[in-house]
Amino acid sequence: MKFDSQLMKELASTYGPSGNENSIRKFIEEHIKDYVDEIIVDNLGNLIARKKGKGKKVMVAAHMDQIGLMVTDIDDKGFLRFTNIGGISPFVILSQQVIFENGTIGIVSAEPVEDISKLKLSNMFIDIGANDQKGAKKLVNIGDICIYKSEFAENDNVVFTRYLDDRVGCYVAIETIKRIEHPENDLYFVFTVQEEVGLRGAKTSAYKIEPDIGISLDVTGSGDTPKAKTFAVELNRGTAIKVKDNSILTHPKLRQHMIHIAKQNRIPYQLEVLEYGGTDSGAIHLTKEGVPTGAISIPTRYVHSTSEMASKNDILNSIKLLIKLLESHIDI
Repeated sequence: MKFDSQLMKELASTYGPSGNENSIRKFIEEHIKDYVDEIIVDNLGNLIARKKGKGKKVMVAAHMDQIGLMVTDIDDKGFLRFTNIGGISPFVILSQQVIFENGTIGIVSAEPVEDISKLKLSNMFIDIGANDQKGAKKLVNIGDICIYKSEFAENDNVVFTRYLDDRVGCYVAIETIKRIEHPENDLYFVFTVQEEVGLRGAKTSAYKIEPDIGISLDVTGSGDTPKAKTFAVELNRGTAIKVKDNSILTHPKLRQHMIHIAKQNRIPYQLEVLEYGGTDSGAIHLTKEGVPTGAISIPTRYVHSTSEMASKNDILNSIKLLIKLLESHIDI
């Protein structure tokens, strides 16, 4: 299996912050429509693609929304104040470029502060180079959302780009859809909205689908950088099978089945015990009477930064594990 750099680049580059996923939804639909039996868009905007099978109803979720900055005020001189959409660190975005849906580019800066450690988003602003408020309002308005502007790059081992979280999960889902021809199970691939602001798309789509099994695809952190917090996940050691995060304790039988599949097919894997954060799995497993749910995680450095990093081998092994899992008889 060859890594498709162009697909990954286009996924990472397509605009789609939480609540504004139209462009990325259209992009994904165009890439999968010839490989699935039916596609619907639900009331919240989730893209649900079904590959029919006779086994259990399995929901595979990858969120397509991005974190970003929403304009809350435009002052007399044309500077933009903002709030965060999703988890944003003031130290990560300081002096970084951002881009709005219409192509307007800005730079994130801050008021002078005596102690930089006390920097807050409320002290910061976006400079789009406008002369005054009137000029700024010709380009952006209150409620507009900008996203990180940084370039895709790669070498033989890794990709570096904005928004691997979670366009890499979308990549894994798309490549899996293309490769499964005769599914053992009844598969629902869901590209969810508004994960970054509370797992909202996964909650409503799982309620609609009523799956027997849930699987989320998302990034996780890494513990392999200098003096990193102890965390037994590293780049280039394989896909990560989630044990827990702050939103879920994955179903033990499903998790053990995933481990068995990985061992049986000699797919490198590692176990993920994450002490923070959450994924769509957290919403899926609490749907109605409860859904046995697991997660495949892609080890990623610098999550929620302007340039995240993941191993190509780990991404490909995540696809291999998902394919073999969905082609298997899942007795949970």
